[in-house]
Amino acid sequence: MSAMKILIIRFSSIGDLTQALSIPAFLKAANTKTEIHFVTRKDLAELAENNPNIQKVWKLDKLSGYSGLFKLIQQLQKENFTHIYDAHNNLRSFIIRKLIWGPKKLVRPMYRWKRFLLLQFHINLFEQPFSGQRDLIQPLEKWNLKFKLPDAPQIFLSLENLNETQNLFFENRLNTFYVLAPSAAYELKRWPISHWQKLIELNPEKKFVVLAGPEDFFTEHLNAFKNVTNLTGKTTLLQSAAIIQMAKAIISNDTGLLHIAEQLGKPAIALMGPAPFGFPSRPTTLILEKKLKCRPCSKHGQGPCVNPVFQDCLRSITAEDVSKKLQALV
Repeated sequence: MSAMKILIIRFSSIGDLTQALSIPAFLKAANTKTEIHFVTRKDLAELAENNPNIQKVWKLDKLSGYSGLFKLIQQLQKENFTHIYDAHNNLRSFIIRKLIWGPKKLVRPMYRWKRFLLLQFHINLFEQPFSGQRDLIQPLEKWNLKFKLPDAPQIFLSLENLNETQNLFFENRLNTFYVLAPSAAYELKRWPISHWQKLIELNPEKKFVVLAGPEDFFTEHLNAFKNVTNLTGKTTLLQSAAIIQMAKAIISNDTGLLHIAEQLGKPAIALMGPAPFGFPSRPTTLILEKKLKCRPCSKHGQGPCVNPVFQDCLRSITAEDVSKKLQALV
C-alpha cells in the first residue's frame, strides 16, 4: 500500500465509538506512514484523544445542526484525503462522504437482510461468535487489508488524567477495587438491581465502585453497603475510563463502559441480554448469557420482551453465577 491520508467517520454511541478506536491501529499496522483523521461527536471526542495512531480528531457538535455539519465539511474538503471510511453509515456520515470529492470511499455495510432474519426469525447468518470490532474492521478488507484485531490498549489516557482522577476519587487505592456498571441505554439490558445487591452480599471482602450516569437513580439501592462507593453522576467519561483503568476488573451490562474496559485491556465480566450486536471481542472479557429461543428480541435491546418470564435472559443469570466468574477472573 502507498501512503494514505484516511478520514474515519464514527459519531456514536459510546460503545460503538470505543470499538471503532481499533480501526486506526489496524490501518497503521498496514502502513506506518498512513495519516489518520477521525470524525466523531464533540461530547465523545475525548475518548479518541491522546491516541498515537490518530493525527487529528474532528468534532461535530450535535447541537449545531446541519449548519455545523456543513461548516465541518468545508474544513474537511481542504485536507485532500485519499480515502474515507464511513464506519457509521447514517445520514450525517452519508452527507460528509458524498460532499467530499476525490478520495476512495468505503462504507460499513448495515447487513439489513441478515439483521431482519436474525431479529424476526432467529436465523443467524452472522459470523460466530459475533464481534463488534470485527464488524467494524472487516469491511476494510476491500482495500486489500486482512483482518486482525489490534492488541489493547486502544484507549490512551494521559498520565495527568489518571493522576487527577486517582487524587480526586481513589488516592492510594490502585487495583484494590472492582467497578460495577449496572446501567444501560434500555431497561431490558440491565441486570436486575436485586442481583447486583446479592452479588455485593456474596463478596463482603471486596470493594466495589459504581459508575453510572446522572439519570441512573436506581443505583441508590446500592448505597447501603459499606464496601460500595457510588459515583453515579459524579464522573466524566474520561474519569470513568481512568477509574476502570485503576480497577482490578469490571462487571458490566451490555453498555459503553464494558467496551471501554475492553479497549483498555482490563478484565471484565459481560452480562449479555436481549441485544445481539454488543458482544465484546477480546479474551480478557468473560461473557455470561443464557441461550433462550427469544434471544435476540431487538437490535439495541429496546424490547419489547416476549418471554413469559419478563427479562428472563438476564434474570436467569444469578449473582452466584457472576460471583464464580469473578473468582475465576482474578
